[in-house]
Amino acid sequence: MALKLAHMLSSSGFHPAPAGAPPALIFRDPALPPSAARSEELDEAPEGPVRRTRIWEFGVNLHCSIVGTCLSTAELRHVVEKLEPGKRAMGAASDHDLHTRGVTLACRRADGAKFLQKALDRRHRAAIARFAKAKDAAAVLALWEEALQQGDIPGAYWAALTHPATTDDVAKRAFGDVHMLSHLVGAANRADIRRLRQLEADNATLAAKLERQQRQLHDGFAAREATIRRLEDMLARRAGERFQRAGQMEDDSAALERLVRDLDQRLARETARRERRDTRVRELTASLAAAERTLSAERAANAAARQELDAAEQHLAALARPQERGHAREDAVDLAGLTLLYVGGRAHQVPLLKGLVERACGEFLHHDGGIEHAAALLPALVGRADRVVFPIDCISHDAVATIKRLCRQSGKPYEPLRTASLACLAAALARASAARASVAAE
Repeated sequence: MALKLAHMLSSSGFHPAPAGAPPALIFRDPALPPSAARSEELDEAPEGPVRRTRIWEFGVNLHCSIVGTCLSTAELRHVVEKLEPGKRAMGAASDHDLHTRGVTLACRRADGAKFLQKALDRRHRAAIARFAKAKDAAAVLALWEEALQQGDIPGAYWAALTHPATTDDVAKRAFGDVHMLSHLVGAANRADIRRLRQLEADNATLAAKLERQQRQLHDGFAAREATIRRLEDMLARRAGERFQRAGQMEDDSAALERLVRDLDQRLARETARRERRDTRVRELTASLAAAERTLSAERAANAAARQELDAAEQHLAALARPQERGHAREDAVDLAGLTLLYVGGRAHQVPLLKGLVERACGEFLHHDGGIEHAAALLPALVGRADRVVFPIDCISHDAVATIKRLCRQSGKPYEPLRTASLACLAAALARASAARASVAAE
């Protein structure tokens, strides 16, 4: 895997620095002439032994990942239109065309790369200041891993790549993490859509099969009724004819008995056949009802997953938008000091869950449901909390029963979560924030 990643970065214009080279030369585009590189350093290098790497010094594929990750589509469109005011068609260009134009500008220092550099520095000023405290490559990598766990990708990616202490290994690690994140998001969406389409196709097939069998049963019932009426008419005619023959009463009686016996046997066979078909119809109806219930459950699960994905995307979008100093984001989740108790879950996720709640201006409390924490601590924690949530796939039945009983006694709201994931908690925080805002508006 390391060799494959190194080959990919090398083919994209990423070249390691020679031994003893200063950090600023690590990511320089190999097409840049040495004289031009020296003049750049003389023109723009600040006082001091090191400086941050400029965007035109990176390879083309790193330009692609930087433009696609660190700038939103609206911000990139604003930059391109400001650089090329005569091309009004860029306002109607597709996102891919806009991205291609941004990558092209990043390669040209004099034709727009400087403007892109300033826009990225201004956009991610806070992340650059945070990474500026790092003194070596290990500290830069530690800050990058912390930002990756918290979901703060765009600013951390730009700050890590351009840091003076960043080495080849740190850059490869950041590039690989961003590359794999794009694969994970796309694969999750494709799996949900493929599963829903397969369930809808199965339901349509079952419905068509049931309709076909019901039509066959209806035709069979109609034919049976016609046969019974025809036999009854035949029996009536035969009986009348037999009774009209007085001289052959005994023979007619025997023949009538045989006819009646034959008709009774036919009627019994038709009755048994009808009962078997009725049983089959009931079985097919029950099978269709079970399939419809399964489809409804899968649709509900898919809707919940889409809601969680929308909440996660909104949260990431809120983090990615530029925020003016002293002003909060209007579309961010705001718990306004609400205390949230999270019961259950996985131990390694607790810091991430806590960070998510605290970024939404809430207070986070946690109890593992009785694995290591004593169950006797739950009443006190429920008393301190304003709202209780728990993942149904990672908690014991006893803990769930205790939570419901304590919440009913204290009048505290509780909400079961579909899975022990950040996306589920983000969706729950969005609902809690919306409910709190609605109550405040009333």
